[in-house]
Amino acid sequence: MRGPYHILAKPEQIAEKVIAVGDPARVEQISSLLKNAKLVNTNRGFPVYTGEFDGEVVTIACHGIGGPSSSIIFEELRMLGAEIIVRLGTAGAFLAEMEPGELLIPDSVSCFSTYGALSTYAPGVHLPLAPNYEVMEAIVQEARKAGAKFRIGAVVSNDAFYAEDPHFVEKWRGYGVIAVEMECAALFGLARIRGFKSAAVLIISNNIVRDTPMLLADQIRERVEEAAKIILNAFKKL
Repeated sequence: MRGPYHILAKPEQIAEKVIAVGDPARVEQISSLLKNAKLVNTNRGFPVYTGEFDGEVVTIACHGIGGPSSSIIFEELRMLGAEIIVRLGTAGAFLAEMEPGELLIPDSVSCFSTYGALSTYAPGVHLPLAPNYEVMEAIVQEARKAGAKFRIGAVVSNDAFYAEDPHFVEKWRGYGVIAVEMECAALFGLARIRGFKSAAVLIISNNIVRDTPMLLADQIRERVEEAAKIILNAFKKL
């Protein structure tokens, strides 16, 4: 397999432990928590920084939006030496009691059988889509230590942001799913296929049941920093 074609960095410029996010601006925010952060990729609009957090070398990378985009970045991070990739993103809540701004740590993820990335990797097969337990456990421990408001549960990765019909929430909630996002299935699936560890921390951006307004980037900056520090401190245990 040739590549990478999108992250034009050298293997020594990518850490074994990576936080991956969808928003390029979020990469900039989280990289400000690192010492000696160096920009190692800007190609194709995917900024990637590598620096240090309490002596631990960490990479912060942009994975874009959706399964196809993120799967390319997860593949290339793995090619360049990533051993653990944790997604820090947002999700829409399915339970009325879930509040925008709280954290969700997925313990599993579902998707449609036609989900863009995985349907090509494993046609007709339902891959095991769960985070690495060791990584998730370290994140949960750090979230408790930080006193963060969070919950653990199943999410669904959906391909199309605007294509959800009125029965979408009712359907997936009936399957025990409590939130929707777009990239965890690609991450957890590729982690199994390519042999790296993965997990995720999601910020609830809106409550779909209550039709709350979606929190914008500037409204969740504090939550992003809170979640990033939880992940960075968890990395020190791994």
